[in-house]
Amino acid sequence: MEAAPPPPRKIIHIDMDAFYASVEQRDDPTLRGKPIAVGGGGPRGVVATASYEARPFGVRSAMPGARARRLCPGLIFVKPRFEVYRSVSAQVRDIFSRFTDIVQPLSLDEAYLDVTANKAGIVSATRVAEEIRRLVHEETGLTASAGVSYNKLIAKLASDQNKPDGICVVRPQEGEAFIAKMPVRRIHGVGPVTARRMQALGIETGADLRARDLAFLQAHFGSSALFYYRAARGRDDRAVHERQDRKSVSVEDTFFDDLTQEARLVEEIDRIAANLWGRIERSGGYGRTVVLKIKFADFRIITRSRSFSAPVRSAELLAETGRALLRGQLPLRMGARLLGLGVHNLEGEPHGDDQLALAL
Repeated sequence: MEAAPPPPRKIIHIDMDAFYASVEQRDDPTLRGKPIAVGGGGPRGVVATASYEARPFGVRSAMPGARARRLCPGLIFVKPRFEVYRSVSAQVRDIFSRFTDIVQPLSLDEAYLDVTANKAGIVSATRVAEEIRRLVHEETGLTASAGVSYNKLIAKLASDQNKPDGICVVRPQEGEAFIAKMPVRRIHGVGPVTARRMQALGIETGADLRARDLAFLQAHFGSSALFYYRAARGRDDRAVHERQDRKSVSVEDTFFDDLTQEARLVEEIDRIAANLWGRIERSGGYGRTVVLKIKFADFRIITRSRSFSAPVRSAELLAETGRALLRGQLPLRMGARLLGLGVHNLEGEPHGDDQLALAL
């Protein structure tokens, strides 16, 4: 006799609302109701998080600070306090642990939870999510948004639907229709470059993606085709699992046009270094080895590295090392389609089918 299929999972994605900015507004009442950005406002500064008051002006995370100031002249920059954010994140993780041990943190401010069999014995995953959100607000003074669904892909998309301080539930029978209306650029796993390629092929929504067969997607997207094919049908079999300790922290960007000019290459490395430094500080993942990655127009990849006797603990040293590694390869043999920078040898612990009925 054929074994019965396993019951659907009950997955929650919790995403704290404008986390760093909300912590700053909580701790400093003079900032409440004002457009603020956590990060650096200088020439090489980068916005880590913008408050909801700043977002209507177009201020977004990872945006250069100088551009953010131009978009929002009244923007208030606040220096990050990552130790405080880590402490608040630990409070939130403690709340998660009261309901399940199956928690997969993605960063200080978001995580997946598998509550299929939760400690509280609550049948409804929606009720679990609401209780978590209530406790987060009660114990930290902050708000969190939640997505509740039967897999990780849809739970993450759902958590963004009713921000801030909202919840969105997508049941198994609703998953395919939910994805169909979603712009492909919002589907987790479709990056900006891939989204532009899809748009050029006339694929703008999940419905457009579903209309393409697997052979078409394989011809255009190679090894990622099966993921896109399944995603368009609301399918994702990935389990929630506790993240293993990372061996590295890195940031890389693919460019629409291949880069050849030294000034532009250095500018991009500086920007990538600034983004990487923010990620390093958020995660606490300081490393002794800085690694440069270059992918050329012919898709050949090279890496170059420099190791230090102690972990790199300054944004200036990180950027300086990245520039030196890059300049050691100039002039490039051909245009660069991707640049990346990472730190390795970390010290310490880094912190960042048939559809069945489901009682969500």
